[in-house]
Amino acid sequence: MSLAPYTAVMLASYGGPDRSEDVLPFMRNATVGRGIPDERLVEVSQHYELFGGRSPINELNAALLERVAGELTRRGIDVPVVIGNRNWHPFFAETAARLADDGHERVAALATSAYSSYSSCRQYREDLDLAESGIDGRVRFDKVGAFAESPKFVRAQARAVVAAWRELRSRVGADAPLRLLFVTHSIPLAMNAASGPGAPDARYDAQHLRVAAAVADLATQELGEAPAWELTYCSRSGSPHVPWLEPDVNDRMAEFAGSVAGVVTAPIGFISDHMEVLYDLDTQARQTAADEGLAYQRAATVDSDPEFVELLVDRLVELASVARGEATPPAPACGRAGGACCLPRPTDN
Repeated sequence: MSLAPYTAVMLASYGGPDRSEDVLPFMRNATVGRGIPDERLVEVSQHYELFGGRSPINELNAALLERVAGELTRRGIDVPVVIGNRNWHPFFAETAARLADDGHERVAALATSAYSSYSSCRQYREDLDLAESGIDGRVRFDKVGAFAESPKFVRAQARAVVAAWRELRSRVGADAPLRLLFVTHSIPLAMNAASGPGAPDARYDAQHLRVAAAVADLATQELGEAPAWELTYCSRSGSPHVPWLEPDVNDRMAEFAGSVAGVVTAPIGFISDHMEVLYDLDTQARQTAADEGLAYQRAATVDSDPEFVELLVDRLVELASVARGEATPPAPACGRAGGACCLPRPTDN
């Protein structure tokens, strides 16, 4: 088994601050071009201060890198695996320069975003293009496409849901009515319409609904009961006048409080416990549940699930096979200029 023509793998992620003084500069990087004033960024920055002024994403990505490298080694593939970030050190450009200096010319980029939308797919491709141009094209990055609808991803999510459901069920009793809320990061309606690229059944929300339905089906088979479920959103930001995907997970819990005994939140839009999970679900949603008298359990993210790690390496191997001309690109593709993953960035988000 080989990754040729790739001689290295870059885990491409969002990045996050490591200390309080980095939070505001990081937030400015993450929202550049969106016209969000510093006052709003300072407000959101307080979420990080609840956790010592740092994001858990860097440590989680380092651990995921080790798992991916270990799975590559297990398959007899000996290539370095490195980290590059869009919004904080090491930036894509920094990692690209080091790879070029080490003699790498073609690198597989594995993004930590599972779904397809402008910010979770095409923007990664555009930023990789900028990193390439910044070193005069000495390194070429080919990006793995979205992978959320893979059976291995669905099975990993289902295992997490089953464990959380059973834990909550043990606390509230066999007959208590429960609700399963799948959660993902909200995006503006305009960005949702442009994802996919633009076809209704390929949009960001439709992708999540299919994954949620598949996860719920597998969980039902394992649990022997069919959880009542729906898709909700978290982490809305930007101007309140711009419509984003709804309902918010907190709003939805408040609406059905009194009709159910407890709720399981399943963060299918996130592969690891970074800030949107620690703050939006483990802090804010947990407090909402307490305020509404709901028992609460959050399902685990999948970054340490062995089958999920296998999936990531499967996709790297597939990418290499396509690059060698031995296979056709899996759908959805992620071409050099964004490909089929989504349309250009909406102007009203």
